Amino acid sequence: MFLDLDKKERTRIAAIDDSGRSVSYGDICDIAEEFGGYLPKRSLIFILSENCIGSLLGYTSALYNQIVPIILSSATEESLYDNLYDTYKPEYLWLSLRKAKEKCYVPLFSVWDYCLVKTGNEHTPMFEELSLLLPTSGSTGSPKMVRHSYRNIEANADNVRRLFKLDGSERAMAILPMHYTMGLSVIASHLLAGSTLLLSARSLLDKGFWQMLKEATSFTGVPYSYEILVKMRFTRMEWPKLKVITQGGGKLSEKMWSTLAQYAADNGKSFIATYGQSECTARMAFLPADLALVKVCSIGFAEPGGQLSIVDENGIESFEGVAQGEMVYRGENVTLGYAYSREDLLKGDENHGVMHTGDLARRDADGCYFIMGRLKRFLKIFGLRIGLDETERLIKSEFNTDCYCKGNDEKLIVMLTNPQIQELIPQFIEEKTHLFHQKVEVQLVKEILRNEAGKVINQ
Repeated sequence: MFLDLDKKERTRIAAIDDSGRSVSYGDICDIAEEFGGYLPKRSLIFILSENCIGSLLGYTSALYNQIVPIILSSATEESLYDNLYDTYKPEYLWLSLRKAKEKCYVPLFSVWDYCLVKTGNEHTPMFEELSLLLPTSGSTGSPKMVRHSYRNIEANADNVRRLFKLDGSERAMAILPMHYTMGLSVIASHLLAGSTLLLSARSLLDKGFWQMLKEATSFTGVPYSYEILVKMRFTRMEWPKLKVITQGGGKLSEKMWSTLAQYAADNGKSFIATYGQSECTARMAFLPADLALVKVCSIGFAEPGGQLSIVDENGIESFEGVAQGEMVYRGENVTLGYAYSREDLLKGDENHGVMHTGDLARRDADGCYFIMGRLKRFLKIFGLRIGLDETERLIKSEFNTDCYCKGNDEKLIVMLTNPQIQELIPQFIEEKTHLFHQKVEVQLVKEILRNEAGKVINQ
């Protein structure tokens, strides 16, 4: 049974959201049983997610009943959503009653301000072990999805449970979106442990967020989360219940890392940095708290149940000793592969437990790994994976202009030859990818130089 939810103490509180209402583990199982009576197993469903109990119940009920969800943000831009809908043709939708009313849908079943809607699309044949599909961290409208198996979800949840020594006493602040792999990892691992989730969709500037955080024993954020928290004087406040602060979704600056590590050391808390990818059900590596001030910006070691290695420029793979090259991860949380279309949902396991991460890493004499850069054309800013090729495609399609994208984990740089659209680009990218427009820099050039193969040179 999914995450052994039916084996938890029925009266234990599983989640509390911004409304102040709570749901127990018994409620989750009862609702899942009722949910399963309205649609056949192995149906394909879109979950238009928000960080609330209604959305959570769609996720748990789907997996509990072997319904396969594609989890999307409820705020997905309409044209991008339409593209995904036309590509995958879900048989059902799980969405808020508010959105259902806006679309004039007739609910089959509703609970906690969410409802089930039948679309009329035909059944989609799927691989028997396929359990879940998630978009990669960016939201550029690409139909590319990461295909998860049931074992992937269970293995990741168990690995994280062991890593953080989670049990039923934990109250985890869950602010990362459900459609974001790191957010779902927080949810799954704490449900497996029988913990309580504090689900919040509030802004970090909202008073209600800070009130909920006072009740949390752990907080998981991306670098941008901590930028805001530190500016709001988080490290100068008293948090008597907070035991662990943990980070993922991108690389912290050395200054921010040191600030958080020192704060934790001075206040009897643990700062545990983690590393992961959507392709590995989020978590892959972590740095133990006692090394946070010593191994600054290291991703540490493989999580429990996983294994890291490095393949050097000569193609030689090593598992220990000083080395530099592409980092490779092995574990049961390595996902099945990608889907680009509805037909791809029939594909089996293409990765077989091995993921070539595309990250350039070095391993020091103590076995700690450090990410040096990326071998693939994508950035990770504010926890968002920004595909450079996909962003170029969006700009070219919208404005009929040549462009070239590059950048680092601090900003996206867009090179253009058309000055008339220069001021439009940052806002356009924010609308399409949700990357904050101030993290987009537009540079005008006379020409984007390309070689005979069409690849950009000297830019």
